Amino acid sequence: MLQTAKKILVLSLMACVAAMLAPVSTNAGTEGPQVDETLQPQGLNHAGIYALRKIDPGLTGAGVKFAVISRSITYIDGEPQNDYRPSIGHDCFKAKQLGFHDQAELPAGISPHSTAICSILLGEDPDAFNPHAGQFYYQGTAPQAQADIYEFWHFLINNVFPHSPPDADIITASFGVPREYWWTRGIESLAEHYGLIIVAGIGNGSDADDPLFYPGAAANVIGVGVVDSVNTEDLATNLAHFALAYPEHSSFGPTADGRCKPDIVAPGNCLAADNNEPNRYEPTGDWSSFSTPIVAGTVGLLVQKARQDPDFSSAVSPDGGNCVIKAILLNSATKLPYWHKGRLEIDDDHQAPLDYIQGAGMVNAVGAYKHLIAGRNRPGYVSTTGWDNNLLQKTKNPQNIYKITLTQPADKFITATVVWNRHYNNAYPFEPMPEKDANLRLELWAVDPIDPNNDYLLDYSDSSVDNVEHIYCRADANYTNYEIVLSHDPMQIDKTQRYGLAWNVSAGYDSNSIFWYDLNADGIVNNLDFAILLTNLLNSTKSPESYLFGDINADGAIDVKDVEILIKHKDTRADWHIE
Repeated sequence: MLQTAKKILVLSLMACVAAMLAPVSTNAGTEGPQVDETLQPQGLNHAGIYALRKIDPGLTGAGVKFAVISRSITYIDGEPQNDYRPSIGHDCFKAKQLGFHDQAELPAGISPHSTAICSILLGEDPDAFNPHAGQFYYQGTAPQAQADIYEFWHFLINNVFPHSPPDADIITASFGVPREYWWTRGIESLAEHYGLIIVAGIGNGSDADDPLFYPGAAANVIGVGVVDSVNTEDLATNLAHFALAYPEHSSFGPTADGRCKPDIVAPGNCLAADNNEPNRYEPTGDWSSFSTPIVAGTVGLLVQKARQDPDFSSAVSPDGGNCVIKAILLNSATKLPYWHKGRLEIDDDHQAPLDYIQGAGMVNAVGAYKHLIAGRNRPGYVSTTGWDNNLLQKTKNPQNIYKITLTQPADKFITATVVWNRHYNNAYPFEPMPEKDANLRLELWAVDPIDPNNDYLLDYSDSSVDNVEHIYCRADANYTNYEIVLSHDPMQIDKTQRYGLAWNVSAGYDSNSIFWYDLNADGIVNNLDFAILLTNLLNSTKSPESYLFGDINADGAIDVKDVEILIKHKDTRADWHIE
């Protein structure tokens, strides 16, 4: 029966492809904000960073300090050869405040990897040029921030092993290992005990045979995946436009213990400094190493803003501030096409808080900024956008309730995210302390202020293993009053847990994005996309747990209904499409 159904499905699909004779004259707009085309890397434009600087020009990372952890490029008999530094002679690093930390047993050498990462994070060059992209102003995510560059083993020996935090606001690492080790737990312990914000790449997907990488896959770390650039033969177009996170290039969850990762995704293909010539910039390609500094830099801008206003100070407090920033970052993320909690299935997954390939979505610097400046709101009646840094204690306040009112609830989405830290011993080998861990539950209720009998649970997120819960739910057009309810697992003993919470009301996702249909991201919907849909359809029947695109109508299956939708969008072109 199953084989017969497959044959019918394939024959139907072939018939549909053959019927693609009448073109459809639909145009899809470009993705992301369009600001200043002379600015590079354009991946920062897509993430909203250049748009944010137009709103608040002073947000350049001034006063913020990064610890950038870099691996040596060369190892001999397992020993690092100290070639971990960015090429500080490059034009984009002129007048930069960079410090270096290593064992000093060997002469320090240059790392092309570190050069590119640091340029995306910190670089600035008003006279940059690339023969294919032309003249541009090169400006990294946080060009006026300070940074110390640490050789990886030096960092482990001098900071992680003795449990001594670096002098930094944010730690970022664009590398990892495929399993948990003492030092990855040590990094989680630093995050918990000192409130450090740690951002790390998640891995480069199935084409690179990369599983989820630690520390990016660690519970107390912000794990970053990569959004691919579009697929054309024009470099300038590829650098300016981005599609989706694909499992071929971005490692995806769940982790071995069932947690959702990554947490968030960002563009990866950026023009970056080349270590061979002081004025040369080359594209990096779609790798999570280069999406990580975009997210880390966005965090740096939030930290800078939070320090400018005492009303925002608890968002960067060493006591729970890292949870607040992570909650804001995830809650403001842009949902890309095919976002769905967990794997492809019919029902929303209440046990998997995030999408296994996109996390909460793509980093949105402007959205995160608006969350932050909305200010702290304590339990009770709150604004429709806000955040809180608070405690939940089972005996004193078994629930914290945040009440919002929507004047026009139709077609609105309510997003809420809570984050808390897992607990670890503060001495080697930094064993987990599950007896101290809380298990929080996040609920969204539609409330009738006149008749409580009409109240009902609209959505909830209640993972038994994650330390993040996330709700993304359409409001009920018949209700204007809602409650975001945070509570402990009733089966747990009394525990006090600090958490960061963020929430927002928005118009929802972009249902007109061409990337619902342009499966190969070349800017036009044609037979190549139908071939991909056919392949994914067949693979979905063979491997139900695989992560595949093509469920256009989001009914939990790739089938003929999706083919019919694709036919209606045949010949749809993006305005960046090149013939």
